[in-house]
Amino acid sequence: MKDELSKLNIQPRFIISGGGTGGHIFPAVSIADALRRRYPQCEILFVGAEGRMEMERVPRAGYEIVGLPVRGIDRKNLLSNYKVGIALFRSMRLANKTIRNFRPDVVIGVGGYASGPILSKAHSFGIPTLVQEQNSYAGVTNKLLSRGTEKICVAYPEMERFFPAEKLVFTGNPIRPEIEFGRPERAEALRHFGFDQNEHPVVLVVGGSLGALTINNSITDKLGKWAESGVRLIWQTGKNYIETAKKAVEKYPSLKCYVNDFITRMDYAYSAADLVVSRAGACSISELCLLGKPTILVPSPNVAEDHQTKNALALSTRDAAVMIPDAKAGELLVNTALSLVRNPEELRSLSEQIRTLAKPQAADRIVDEIVKLVQKRKA
Repeated sequence: MKDELSKLNIQPRFIISGGGTGGHIFPAVSIADALRRRYPQCEILFVGAEGRMEMERVPRAGYEIVGLPVRGIDRKNLLSNYKVGIALFRSMRLANKTIRNFRPDVVIGVGGYASGPILSKAHSFGIPTLVQEQNSYAGVTNKLLSRGTEKICVAYPEMERFFPAEKLVFTGNPIRPEIEFGRPERAEALRHFGFDQNEHPVVLVVGGSLGALTINNSITDKLGKWAESGVRLIWQTGKNYIETAKKAVEKYPSLKCYVNDFITRMDYAYSAADLVVSRAGACSISELCLLGKPTILVPSPNVAEDHQTKNALALSTRDAAVMIPDAKAGELLVNTALSLVRNPEELRSLSEQIRTLAKPQAADRIVDEIVKLVQKRKA
């Protein structure tokens, strides 16, 4: 498959669309990186939503992006949604212009508001499309787009509940290359976070790219227990909580804690950690499965269709992770983490079970499907 487009002597052009959260952006960039590794001559354009994080993160990754004014429906104030309709109309016009100017061979959607207009216009032009669904419970945008798309790449079994079975390809979720292929030594990772190399266990607490208030509050309320335990803490708070967290940590001089709003070297963080506390976003779970990390999942209740709970259950029902409901985190999270991280047998069992759910090289599997669509279009 690798050299098929080269044999056809073409320079394929791809649009990748979606975003809103790191859970959409990281897979999109991973797919783009895999396309570029395999076919350096290809051209790639991203399409995102104005004002969302992809407008900053995608250019930082080295790709051009066009922003659409598209926005989500306000379910709390339905009367204000006339603005959503206006934004959608403008987005459809801009999507039409973007496709005419860029002339893509394939359009790839990864979920999020921006996927809707650009994939819909691709369908109307007869341009083949591929949808990548990260979660165990499909998003509304992807379900709507599945009617006109050729292939749907999924990360969980039994997704025929949401999509036509004949379109499904079980690829897994793309992993950031630095996570999938970069495996730093633990000693180096510990030094990065200012820890020595003694035998004290390390817990990584991360609430996604934007942070998680419930997890942060649960940690803050029991920092005294962390200090007494001797367990080291790597804590990503998100930008809205970092000042509160820093002030709380200052009260416990004996606490061995690295705290920051965002961890740029997640490869180091994973390498250093004996146990991970995380939200249940699909991409985070895929990384944890690939690395075989013992994990406590605290699903966010503030997501569409409560899909994080469904993601977490897909692991916890297989004894591949411990799930703590968001409402119980204040009561259970810290005690569970401190107990679990000192139980080598339980950590080993969780690691073995979660690793069985890994799907390595997912980005390359998705690229294989994209190449098939290009071949079909160019035949």
